[in-house]
Amino acid sequence: MITLLDGPLGSELLARGVPTPLPGWSAHALETHPHMVAEIHRAYAAAGSTVHTTNTFRTRPATMGTAWRALAQRAVEIARDSVPGDHRIAGSIAPIADCYRPDLSPPDARKQHRALARVLADAGVDLLLCETFPHVGESVAAVEECVATGVETWVALTAGPDANLLTPEALAAGAQRAAEAGASTVLVNCVPASQTQSYVDALRDTGLPFGAYANAGHPHEGVGWTAGGPGPSRYADLAQQWIRSGAGVIGGCCGTGPDHIAALREALQIYPSGQT
Repeated sequence: MITLLDGPLGSELLARGVPTPLPGWSAHALETHPHMVAEIHRAYAAAGSTVHTTNTFRTRPATMGTAWRALAQRAVEIARDSVPGDHRIAGSIAPIADCYRPDLSPPDARKQHRALARVLADAGVDLLLCETFPHVGESVAAVEECVATGVETWVALTAGPDANLLTPEALAAGAQRAAEAGASTVLVNCVPASQTQSYVDALRDTGLPFGAYANAGHPHEGVGWTAGGPGPSRYADLAQQWIRSGAGVIGGCCGTGPDHIAALREALQIYPSGQT
């Protein structure tokens, strides 16, 4: 059975003309364009996703100030109100610093992960998703804090847009550590779709429940970043290889969108329940 995740919020907001300035990035849309966040959630649900990630990738005190807690709660409300009641809401928890700079991972990350995990758990998410972690140690700390809330926890590690931050073997070893800390599902995300297969194969060898949600890679690959064209079907073709390798959870990351999820659903013959 295949579970179909949604796709990105950040790059989809940009594609729809919504400003996402740093440091808050996509989180600013919770203040300026909450209706657009809801619209994107609805689009992914219509495309076939049954697990929807909250727009909390950057709802932290350092990025959103004193409003961070209310924004995180609002993100959960928007997601919950925008999708069918039997769909699952995944609370997104990201690296404290930069998802492509493991060298910037702070030594005090655990306390900040604990704070967001508890807010999301109290807001009623169905699972917690520690995503886009290139630093294994920080990912394990985040998982431990999420597991401590009593909410099911998934972890997604990344080797980055150039697939050079973690080798497949190192990513699999990190996933194993996260599973030992309590993660129930391990994934690879935000690696170019064209380079994701080796990471999927490495996760398969761990014997754990696993999956993948890749980014579109460089624009010249023609997998995503622009509307229309063959990109969604190309992504679906690659994802079917991950399925054949045993991946049970599939979605999209940066540069993909609702059309990619719809292509996945069609290619994988996903039923409305989100499972084959």
